Formats: sequence, C-alpha cells, structure tokens
Amino acid sequence: MRTLIAVLISAALLAPAEAQAKKRVAVLNFDYATVQNSIQSIFGTNQDIGKGIADILVTRLVNSGVYSVIERKALDKVLAEQNFSNSDRVDPSSAAKIGKILGVDGIIIGSITQFGRDDKNVGVTGGAIGGLAGRYGLGGVGKRNAKAVVAINARLINTDTAEILAAAEGKGESNRSGATLLGSGGASSAAAGAGLDMSSKNFGDTILGEAVAKAVDNVAAQMDQQAARLPDRVVVIDGLVADVSGGSIVINVGSRGGVKVGDRLKVMRVGREIKDPATGRVLRRAEETLGELVITDVDEQSAGGTFSGRGPVKVGDRVKQ
Repeated sequence: MRTLIAVLISAALLAPAEAQAKKRVAVLNFDYATVQNSIQSIFGTNQDIGKGIADILVTRLVNSGVYSVIERKALDKVLAEQNFSNSDRVDPSSAAKIGKILGVDGIIIGSITQFGRDDKNVGVTGGAIGGLAGRYGLGGVGKRNAKAVVAINARLINTDTAEILAAAEGKGESNRSGATLLGSGGASSAAAGAGLDMSSKNFGDTILGEAVAKAVDNVAAQMDQQAARLPDRVVVIDGLVADVSGGSIVINVGSRGGVKVGDRLKVMRVGREIKDPATGRVLRRAEETLGELVITDVDEQSAGGTFSGRGPVKVGDRVKQ
C-alpha cells in the first residue's frame, strides 16, 4: 500500500514538470509551388493545400501532446503584421524570425512534393465533367482508376540560430482507387468555392484525403521523435512598466525578449540603492514586490496584461520573472 501511495505521489509531482518541459512550436503553411498544376487538375481551381496540410499537422501534434503548439490566430496575426510572403514558408532564416516574434522554441516549415494520382495520365478538369463537378463543388476526374498519392517533407528550425534541427518525410497512398481523387466521400461541401477544408470529415473520407492523412501522420510521428533536439531555452525577463491604465499594464518587453501570453511576472518597486563607497558601483537595490502581472497580449517589442496586488503601479516600475 505504501509503495502504491509513493508511486501516486511521484506521478503527481512529475506531471507538472513534464507539462512545463514541453517545447513550444509553430507550424507555417507548407509550400506547394511544385504541385500547382496537379491542384488545378484535381480541383479545377487553385487551392491553398499548404494551409490545409499545416492545419492537419497542427491537430496531430496537439493530439500527441509532445509539443505545445501555438494557435493559428496568433500565427496569422504575426504573418499579417510583418508582411511575410509565401516564399518565407520554406526559408529557415525567415521562419526563425517569425518564431522569435511568436516566442516559440522551434518552428516547422515544409513543402508538398507530390499531390495527386499514382499515374501520369492527364486528369480532366471540373469544367469538362458536367454534373459530376456539381457533386464535389470542384471537379477532377482521371481517364482511368488510380490511387491517390501525397508526399510532404518538413523541417524543424531552431528559432535562435535558424539551424535545421530535424527533417522528416512522409508519403501516403490511398488503399482505394477511383476514377476521381475526390470520390468515395466527396460532396459539394468538401471543396466549395470559398475554399477547400482539408480538415473536414467529408474531405478525409475521399481517397485523396486518405492519402493526405497518412502522409501527415508519418511526418507528425517523426517530429514527435525529434522533440529532444530542440535545446532548452533559459529566458530571463527583465523590463519596465511603460504604461498604466487602471488594472491594465503595458511593459517594454515583448516576444523578442521571451515574453509570451500566460506568463506571470512580478512587479517590483526599486527603492534605495546601496553603492560601493570606493567605486560608486551599485552593489544592490532594495526592492519591494507590488503584485503580479498576468500577460494577456504580446507583440514583438511590448506586452500587456492584468495586474493584481497591493499596488499602485507606476511607469518605471520593474517587471521580472
């Protein structure tokens, strides 16, 4: 009985530590320039399958629990603010810069190298297949039955050095074959004019969706195995209060300095300085703790949050982790 209790206590103590040890990553949209002709043939129009692959990979990584994955909204906001182009999807230096702004340990970039049929027959576009195109919203049918094949590669980038720490390749092939890659599960909602939802069950049930899932699962499993390659980052947050409005505070340190949403920082008031009488060098500073600041929003150079404590907080007060 004592042994069982000891095991339970140990598990309870280790769980928080393991959660804290998770490395934070972000996943950029995959580049799909090399398969654009295939996309046009399959869907009858261009579709951002790079975003679709990235979204599915994010879901797989979140479900496995090895990484802490940044949410899509935060990534899209940074990409819009910094005006990063599609070419930055595959450039390690640009990806590392994005990762630093987001405050993540690593960033995953990748490319789609194969997306379509397992043969070289030319597909018939949606406009040529009449009523069948209406069933799928976007057409795509080959001259004979074929399996779907999807191949992708991904790289894990160190955001501090832009070094490629790990690479993974995944290839998926459907078990079924059909006259259309969107067959066996396709419907008008699978790929409507507003865009293709590759995360939907409807797309996942198609033979193309089956191949996509296998390729992404393969890459996700390899990335999980490489998590230890990301070095531990020791972040020391030390800044000043830049603005105070009621209980809301803005500080002069942002994601570039390691601040991230959810951080809890001490707010300090610097008091008397003790100096070396011989050199005038400050030996120590007397500080009093005013309270705690919980970070709720972060940009590259600043962060905002909600203060709780005895206060009042003033511009120039110190914040630290």
